[in-house]
Amino acid sequence: MRIAVTGAGGQLGKALQRVLADAHEVIPLSRADLDLEHPDCVQALVETGAQCVIHPAAYTNVDGCARDPDRAYRVNALGTRYVALACQALDVPLVYISTNEVFDGASTAPYAEYDRPAPINPYGFSKWAGEQAVRELLRRFYIVRVAWLFGGERNFVRTVLRLANERNEIAMVADEIGSPTYAPDVAGAIARLIETPYYGTYHLVNEGFCSRYEFAAATLQLAGRTDVTLRPIALAEYQRASCVPPYTPLRNVAAAELGIRLRSWEEALAEYVGTLNVQR
Repeated sequence: MRIAVTGAGGQLGKALQRVLADAHEVIPLSRADLDLEHPDCVQALVETGAQCVIHPAAYTNVDGCARDPDRAYRVNALGTRYVALACQALDVPLVYISTNEVFDGASTAPYAEYDRPAPINPYGFSKWAGEQAVRELLRRFYIVRVAWLFGGERNFVRTVLRLANERNEIAMVADEIGSPTYAPDVAGAIARLIETPYYGTYHLVNEGFCSRYEFAAATLQLAGRTDVTLRPIALAEYQRASCVPPYTPLRNVAAAELGIRLRSWEEALAEYVGTLNVQR
């Protein structure tokens, strides 16, 4: 199958290329190939002749989205609409990568696929709007929500390790809870999902959930950085441009019924940290 992957240079885009390459013809599309802020990208995507499109490309800088919500909407909402229109013209299925931040974080239990979205920041709203564009325009689609993605060159894990090299104490939020997701694991799950005709909404995250503080603590322990003190702080103490939903673990119900499950985030993190050349 000819599969076009947007955001080919990102964490998930690279992981998808590696996973799909053996069984499929992958068409990697970078920002230079596909400008999501311009309607011309519809024709550019149509001209690839793809038989399936996986769309992880997005403006994912959450604070940047808060500072420039119009750009967030152009890229994540209208850009996804353009991708969906191209899939409509090609008559092929779309995999749209969405986010835990479509939820408001007011729940006390992990969110299932059909819990009601209620985004509280421009990033979450723009991604939710992208979901609506997909549902409006296509019959065959997979909306895949992920969260706290790690596994590439820029992510939370690498940030924690960089900070450990720069200072003796790190402050980390202890009351923001979510589902760490390892890019190679979710790429493998998507590769299995697109082989099925079971379209719809899915939560593909590693099993379990934790706070940012617990995520950082596990990273430091695996890296052998017992010399660094980790100090818990409240979300309210961490000043940033965006308002963050405090509790957004995702529950994999729909894909699990198909036998598609991801291992625990702790196992995935251990593998990832093991691939890094951790230097003090």
